[in-house]
Amino acid sequence: MKKLILSIFVILTLSFDTQKEDSFDVGEWFKFRIHYGIINAGYATLEIKDATVNNKKVFHAVGKGYTTGMSRFFFKVDDLYESYFDKETGNPYQFVRKIDEGGYTKNQEGFFNQDGRVLVKDYKHKTEKTIVIGKNVQDIMSSFYYLRNHPNIDKLKSGESITIDMFFDDETTKFKLKFVGREDITTKFGTVPTMIFKPLVQSGRVFKEKESVTLWITDDDNKLPVRIKADLAVGSIKADLDAFKGLKNPFKVKK
Repeated sequence: MKKLILSIFVILTLSFDTQKEDSFDVGEWFKFRIHYGIINAGYATLEIKDATVNNKKVFHAVGKGYTTGMSRFFFKVDDLYESYFDKETGNPYQFVRKIDEGGYTKNQEGFFNQDGRVLVKDYKHKTEKTIVIGKNVQDIMSSFYYLRNHPNIDKLKSGESITIDMFFDDETTKFKLKFVGREDITTKFGTVPTMIFKPLVQSGRVFKEKESVTLWITDDDNKLPVRIKADLAVGSIKADLDAFKGLKNPFKVKK
């Protein structure tokens, strides 16, 4: 189950809607319950707060992931991801990545410059370096919120995609999200109208194929993820929305 929680974060943060009415606001919080086969493997939470960077009010996104029960006994995960990003453009100013995955640890902080560079400080190895990344690049956390506000999200036809540049693990990669269609799914909250997407992931050690991941987001103004399924190189995982609060828009449920 190595990289289980990280995989969920990558899927969540690479999912969606720039410059329409925000799909979220300060106070939004939600939790996912993660299953590995029949095992309740852990939880992932995402929250949006207010913060100030260089005397400017910004959004502060906080993501946490952790294993529970027997999963924690076999493979302990405690991950923290944070991002500070502009309330108007969605562009990131700063990110935090502090993880512990079965003893594999990282403790990094990054600072984005307007000239297309990011200063990455590695507190574990006590190093820092400046990396040229280009402009309009998101970090792993800001990607999720940036894409939820994408102007084309509701205009996509089956087979069409949205592509963004994302900085992760000291490099910039292009992420592609393909729209599949719409479906009403049964959740603990009732029957929810959803949009179905397939994020293109790297096949190999973690994921079975490039289209191994299927993502369902609410077909309303929130664009909130409600279900994720992924075929891994070994086994499969499923994550379901378990709790939420502070949504900016009504949560659409069919009776």
